[in-house]
Amino acid sequence: QRRVHGGSITQASTVFIGTDSKTNEDVFVPLKGMLPMVEPGEIVWGGWDINDANLAEAMERAQVLEWDLQRQLIPYLKDIKPLPSVYIPDFIAANQKDRANNVLKGTKQEMVDKIRQDIRDFKAKNSLDSVVLLWTANTERYSEEIVGLNDTADNMLNAIAKNENEISPSSLFAVASILEGCPYINGSPQNTFVRGVLDLSVRHGVSIGGDDFKSGQTKIKSVLVDFLISAGLKPESIVSYNHLGNNDGKNLSAPQTFRSKEISKSSVVDDMVSSNQILYQPGEHPDHCVVIKYVPYVGDSKRAMDEYVSSIFLGGHNTIALHNTCEDSLLASPIILDLVILAELVQRIQFKTEEMSDFGKFHPVLSILSYLCKAPLVPEQTPVVNALFKQRACIDNVLRACVGMPPESNMRLEYQLFPTMKKN
Repeated sequence: QRRVHGGSITQASTVFIGTDSKTNEDVFVPLKGMLPMVEPGEIVWGGWDINDANLAEAMERAQVLEWDLQRQLIPYLKDIKPLPSVYIPDFIAANQKDRANNVLKGTKQEMVDKIRQDIRDFKAKNSLDSVVLLWTANTERYSEEIVGLNDTADNMLNAIAKNENEISPSSLFAVASILEGCPYINGSPQNTFVRGVLDLSVRHGVSIGGDDFKSGQTKIKSVLVDFLISAGLKPESIVSYNHLGNNDGKNLSAPQTFRSKEISKSSVVDDMVSSNQILYQPGEHPDHCVVIKYVPYVGDSKRAMDEYVSSIFLGGHNTIALHNTCEDSLLASPIILDLVILAELVQRIQFKTEEMSDFGKFHPVLSILSYLCKAPLVPEQTPVVNALFKQRACIDNVLRACVGMPPESNMRLEYQLFPTMKKN
């Protein structure tokens, strides 16, 4: 069977590069063929976890893969064990306590120092060119942003040194990663990147990206709402219901962690609504409700049900109802692969204009990763784009620019104009 990384844009999607002048057929190439990118087989994986199960045990516990595939993978996974991780009960659901048997001890400064040493050891042991850190752990509650505590890089570092309570585990990992010069991606919805972490990233010129993997329901929502509004239809009510039974769902059953997820899921339509002042008055917004329930029986097969009610012609209403069974981990895993590959690629891209004396790099806040994230992290004073096809066009056009091709506008002007007939 031919290996296909289904769900990965770097491995299983193509980019339009032009039209064959002889056949008038469009020409596409694999996205990964546009620029030299890391191959999946070249990546060495490692990490931390608050539970000490090796990857074979974790795979069996998760019950995501078919048993025969698990059986074949066990020999390759049984010796891979997670390093001790940061466990601060206040930031996640209390129901995670029974899993926490592999945790770092000491102050927050000591934890950051240990994580930095782990990164250096991992890089040296595996003779790696670069390291990318990516948070795939539990959703945390939102951190309170406090002036004088975590609002600047210096205050953030000082707060860690003082072992302040309001510094989250994910922010500790982010700080450690930035100080080691390693890109850091937040795959969960909490506000890991408080202003102090953002400031530290810019100061050191180290890339960060996030927030929250966009794998199922939210990806469809960013397509459907864009379609409705661009078609002149007015979404009035958007109701999204989910139930799932994996550990993510268990952790989200706590109100404080659910709130983080609710925020990341709810903001996905904002730019599309604000783009049409004909349909929406200033300050007007569709009713938007997100519900997540923990149902252990369904395991990793998350059920997502959505209802979109829109106003249409002459006071009528249109209702679209969707049912989506999302294999949560199998949809998220290719996104992890893409985030790592693209984050690494961006580190190697430099540019220079006629006005510049030296080559420049991408802004440390990688908005190019927006296609893969529910709540895109963008540089300050930068508009947030949630419309999925615009996000994908950004990636394609950046790659086209790198090889000297103009951006694709889809105007196809050569096919729109009626040529003037020549006189005999």
